[in-house]
Parts: sequence; C-alpha cells; structure tokens
Amino acid sequence: AETLEAYKMGCVYRVHDQPDAAKLEGLREMLVGFGLKLSTSGHITPLNLNQILAKAADGPNQHLISTLVLRAQARAEYSPHNFGHFGLALKRYTHFTSPIRRYADLLVHRALIAALGFGEDGLPHGAETEFAEICIHISQTERRAVTAERDANDRYTTAYLATHVGADFPGRVSGVARFGLFVELDESGADGLIPARSLGAARPRHNPARHSLSFGSTHVSIGDRVVVRLADADARTGGIIFKLLEVNGKPWKQSWEGNPSNKRRRAAKAGKRGK
Repeated sequence: AETLEAYKMGCVYRVHDQPDAAKLEGLREMLVGFGLKLSTSGHITPLNLNQILAKAADGPNQHLISTLVLRAQARAEYSPHNFGHFGLALKRYTHFTSPIRRYADLLVHRALIAALGFGEDGLPHGAETEFAEICIHISQTERRAVTAERDANDRYTTAYLATHVGADFPGRVSGVARFGLFVELDESGADGLIPARSLGAARPRHNPARHSLSFGSTHVSIGDRVVVRLADADARTGGIIFKLLEVNGKPWKQSWEGNPSNKRRRAAKAGKRGK
C-alpha cells in the first residue's frame, strides 16, 4: 500500500473503520459485569481493546468477551479510499497473498507490476477509475462467502444433533434478541434458539444495550451459563430449537414462577377461569 501510494497508483485498500459510539457504550456496560473497565475516552484505540482481551485471557469468560469485543467493531471491507485499518492499528493496509487467493490481491499485484515496471501484464492505464464499483462488488461477495460457510457448518452440526433430540446440553447464552435467546453448546459449539414465547407467559423486556431479557425481577443475559434440552434440529435449514432448563445453576421454571409479578398474573387468570 505504501509503495502504490509513493508511485501515485490506485490501490484497493482493506479498511476497517472506528467502532460505532453506541456499540462501544453497550460493550462498556457489558464489561462492567465481568469486572472489566473500558476507557470512557471518546477515542478508543486497538490497544484499549487488546488490554481488555489480555485481562480476560485464560478466564472462564474469555470466549464470550472476545465475541463481545468483535461485535462492537465495524466490518472490514475493500475500498479505493483509505481511512486506515482500526483492528490492525495501521494507517494503510491492503491484502497481498501468495499464492493469490482474492480478486483484491490480483488488482494489487497488477498495480505493483505497472508501478514498478515489472512487465506488460500490469494494471492498464485508467483502470483505477473502476475500483470503487469493483470494491463494492468484492466486499459483497466476501460476505456472501462467509454466510455460505456458516450455513454449511450449521447444517452439518444440525444433522449430527438431529439424532440427539430430547437430550440435555450445557452451554452459554451467546446472543439476546427480542424474540429469544441464542445458546452456544459447550461440546459441539452448535448455536440454537430458545424462543421467547417458550420462556414464560409474561412478555419479556428486551434491553439491547445490556444484551438481556427480563421477566419481572429475573434477568437472562449474554454470558449466562445454561442447561438446555434439544427440542428440534432441522438439518435442511440448519435450525436448532432449545428448551431452557437451568440458568446459572437454577431451574428456569422455578426462577420464573418465583417472581411476585408472575404469581399475581397466575392468580388473576385463575380468578377469571373461576368466573
């Protein structure tokens, strides 16, 4: 990248923007629950995040904290306009692999050949005017490839679990949405959903900043240890559905039914049925 800039040649950069302020604030709130403190400075650097990862290293929440830090960051992409790579703490960065594995690598290769006069198969004059459109396309195809890989892994994992419907597994809450909880199993790494409608009669309150669902005074948050029962595994779609049995060592039914607000709801419903 530095060489192409020095020769005033167009370059396909690999860029990675600064993290979004709202996502950083959500990460900061989550880390407090793990006894970790992220700087409140308006300018967060890769060093700040690396310090958090170092403190979490080899701890029971290392994988979760790494995931939270990753989710708080922007998505890397290709661009003819350089604004640096936050994750690598580089002012300029581009891909260049041997053997060439990406179309972005090929463009960089041809640009270097043209800039340094290494042969006739360099980048044609004026070709850099097409870089903006090309970068949009190859960024989209990269994301499509990542999605395809993830879907394939999900289907293979689900095909394996389909023979274990009804079995119980330990895991951890890996994501929280208004419609339910995502759980990652310890042994297989399989990801599945606990639908919100299966968690209780009350409509849960979703707190996206704290990655939690609340049922009265009971809260389920990302990182919580759980035991789940495999309710369904569809290898055609890669979909896995769990039933929640325990949260942090406590039976879920007991936790939910123990809330005073839920007792009042059940009493009110019983009264209506009596009438």
